[in-house]
Amino acid sequence: MKETRTVVAILTPEGVPLRWNVARMGDRVAAFIIDCAAILGALVAVAMVAGAAGGGFGSWLGVLVQLAVFLLANFYFTFFELRWRGQTPGKRSVGIRVVDRHGGPLRPDAIFGRNFLRQVELFVPLGLILAPATLWPSAPGWARAASIVWAFVLALMPAWNRHRLRVGDLVAGTLVVDSPRVTLLPDVGVGPAADVSFTPEQLAVYGEYELQVLEQLLRDHDAGRASAAALHQVGAAIERKIGWTGGDVGVEKFLRAFYAAQRQRLERGLLFGRRKADKHAR
Repeated sequence: MKETRTVVAILTPEGVPLRWNVARMGDRVAAFIIDCAAILGALVAVAMVAGAAGGGFGSWLGVLVQLAVFLLANFYFTFFELRWRGQTPGKRSVGIRVVDRHGGPLRPDAIFGRNFLRQVELFVPLGLILAPATLWPSAPGWARAASIVWAFVLALMPAWNRHRLRVGDLVAGTLVVDSPRVTLLPDVGVGPAADVSFTPEQLAVYGEYELQVLEQLLRDHDAGRASAAALHQVGAAIERKIGWTGGDVGVEKFLRAFYAAQRQRLERGLLFGRRKADKHAR
């Protein structure tokens, strides 16, 4: 049976509701399997290198191997979600990402929190199930049974709520959604305007995420779903942020010209391999 899509509207700091498709359970499972395979492959490669070098676990090479195992097992997800703004290799391959559930930037503490809790949610109970002697040498039989129930309940928790939230998402205030493609469509802009121009420094303030928010606002305005007050609110926020000194040219004209100039700048950057995901990226 085809999974029903859930759409959520998150209010951004600019006051614009941004609609996201909640990631399917199947996509999340596929991404997790890909990431686990990547971790396992890296661990096998490290073990092979250590074996070829002839280093035992009591040697300095053995210590490095154990350190590599610790880092991969505990910080793989955190590293990539910090580096790729909410994506791991698995999430990127299936087209999903982690976002802040309250519309703000994805904070490092939220990424650390959601991935730390994965240990409690999944890896600790799996360790008790598969290798109880390593975590609890004298573990009774009931402990393994309880671990099986624990792992089953927490692992399937995203299937039991409409926003597909696991415990880590609930605590960290995050949400896993479909990663939108950067459309950068030209039909909502007005093109370069002789009396509305922006400096490179002004255009460098924002990135792709904010451009998508602005595009959606302009589309909603064209479709009658966004009021003139919403345009004025966002226009005023952008003027303050970029230090606009060009005077009053009309908020709609200003926003469409800014969209067109920003889109042109970002597309030019993509041609040269430069991306700016959002205003927080360097």
